[in-house]
Amino acid sequence: MSVRIAGVSAHVAENALTIDEVEARISQSSDGFLPPSGVLGRLTGVRRIHHAGTETQASDLAAAAARTTLASLGLDVADVDLLVFASASQDMVEPATSHIVADLLGGRCPVMDVKNACNSWLNGVQVAEALIAMGQYHRVLVVTGEMPSRAARWSVRDAAQFVESVPGYTMSDAGAACLVERTSPGDRGEILHRWFTAESRHWSVGQLPAGGTRHPRDVDKGYFVMDGARLRRAFDSVDVEEIHRALKSDGLGVEDFVAVAVHQVAMPYLDVFAARLGLRRDLVVETLPEHGNCASATLPLQWQQVERLHLAEPGSPVLLVGLAGGISVGTIAVRW
Repeated sequence: MSVRIAGVSAHVAENALTIDEVEARISQSSDGFLPPSGVLGRLTGVRRIHHAGTETQASDLAAAAARTTLASLGLDVADVDLLVFASASQDMVEPATSHIVADLLGGRCPVMDVKNACNSWLNGVQVAEALIAMGQYHRVLVVTGEMPSRAARWSVRDAAQFVESVPGYTMSDAGAACLVERTSPGDRGEILHRWFTAESRHWSVGQLPAGGTRHPRDVDKGYFVMDGARLRRAFDSVDVEEIHRALKSDGLGVEDFVAVAVHQVAMPYLDVFAARLGLRRDLVVETLPEHGNCASATLPLQWQQVERLHLAEPGSPVLLVGLAGGISVGTIAVRW
């Protein structure tokens, strides 16, 4: 028995903004502060982002993707044994957003939330695979609904506050879903490898502090705050040889993959990370310039791009690489 990922779907929110429009909004919303012209594009390589409407919730984005996934497989929500909402965003603290998604879909199955910043969807797949391998479930629907636009700081006090707020300006709202299910060895989407690690001593380098016990009601803590230089050093501290050893233990090497999906925050660092891991840069799927950082919906969005552009032949291995605040790193390899 094996486990596969099937029916991956992803979509960005309906309202597109150019990065110039983002800078203009900051200028209009701030009292006296003007961001340097073109700075966001130069720093990140992002040209366009996507924001959902004011009435849209994270659960709506997740449910829309779930409907697409189920329809593509000829299934109904009644065929799902477990629904996992795996996202950095959430509708509210209680109840779990997975309940809201299930209600939108008309589902009656068990549900749970999984949260680990931009690796949430990848960890959701990890949890689903483990539960299926245990024999507890046959089909698990893993969904995400990301709405980072709600945590972008538009009214900026000064240059220092702008710098720590930059990540919020290049993130997009998006939804994604996939079905993880029991299958036979050799089937398309079969999970061939999984590996996860964390360097949690770096948890403070990027935060959205509001809503927990530390800052339950402080409105000013409801915005992204990140030290970009420290974040890069944190990811540089990860021993990429661990990834190579984990792949080798499953009979794989980076040279085997015909396409690689990597979570993307800034194009300059994507180049650095690809070089560190020894990836052929032309095999790394790019979504950041036209879609921004879609948080945990990034990897399914790239999966969909591999599918639409026919970047992988049936049976060939494809690698998914998750990079997340905290910090966390994870890899899953699948048979295309």
